[in-house]
Amino acid sequence: MSVKVKKIGVMCSGGDSPGMNACIRAVVRTSLYYGYEVFGIMRGYAGLIEDDIVKMESRSVANIIQRGGTILKTARCKDFLTKKGRKIAYDNLSKRGINGLVVIGGDGSFRGADAFSSEHDIACIGLPGTIDKDIAGTDFTIGFDTAVNTAVSAIDKIRDTADSHDRLFIIEVMGRDSGYIALHSGIATGAENILIPEKKTSIDEIIDSLQEKERRKKLVNLIVVAEGDEYGGAIGLEKHINERMPQMEVRVCILGHIQRGGTPTCLDRLIASRMGYQAVECLKDGLHNVFVGIQNNSICLTPLKDAGKKKQHISDEWMKIVKILAT
Repeated sequence: MSVKVKKIGVMCSGGDSPGMNACIRAVVRTSLYYGYEVFGIMRGYAGLIEDDIVKMESRSVANIIQRGGTILKTARCKDFLTKKGRKIAYDNLSKRGINGLVVIGGDGSFRGADAFSSEHDIACIGLPGTIDKDIAGTDFTIGFDTAVNTAVSAIDKIRDTADSHDRLFIIEVMGRDSGYIALHSGIATGAENILIPEKKTSIDEIIDSLQEKERRKKLVNLIVVAEGDEYGGAIGLEKHINERMPQMEVRVCILGHIQRGGTPTCLDRLIASRMGYQAVECLKDGLHNVFVGIQNNSICLTPLKDAGKKKQHISDEWMKIVKILAT
């Protein structure tokens, strides 16, 4: 594709993540710096189809870098999965002369952008905005650092009450298909066991571990489980443990959507700003249909069509670290 970008649209798609506002700010101000008109698309692909598009100026993104969520809102849109829906979206962009699009979201959002670009003359750039850190091709995703720090803060508080009552706490964190929040927060808070979708966990091993700790009078235990774990998250795991160890006092805490909100960390603001800036640089330089990642502190560009084919890989060494440090 050879598209000379004239006007740029920016949108968020899928789940929100802390740092999206910092990213929007960077896209808008970099676009204006280079003389592009820039438009904000409300509620992602739904806003494209419903023609909910607003022109943005520098002041449109003032005082938002520290805010969680997204001022452009976000949504999922079934209509955009159809060619008819994508044609309506294209017509809405075309009548404004917008032919460059920056999509902040996950791999599903990138697949939508790739399909859109292959059918119409729209140059698309993806920016990885997801708390799950489940996109291969980047060491960081916008929002992960904030989400995992939120989980760590909550788990630290839970450990205090677990210690006061000699209880086992099972803490469920977000991660339907990815265990990075569970892995990082679990290691950082000294969890005795961490359950993630990517690795099979034997319930017998968990029970043996708890029984061994009980014999040693180690009565305070934390288990961090990703919501997509094979045992059905915290509630499912609690049922298995109660059946095998009815004498153990077990409590469940599901952290839920607090992990998506809140003030973004310095790291999330920095990577969001860097990625937003780079997205406009790509459009300016004619680099289209890629998503912007950061690997080894350097910008890395990956074709949008490859975004959903690979996932971040969690090595066995991480699980070995968990086992050794929990003894």
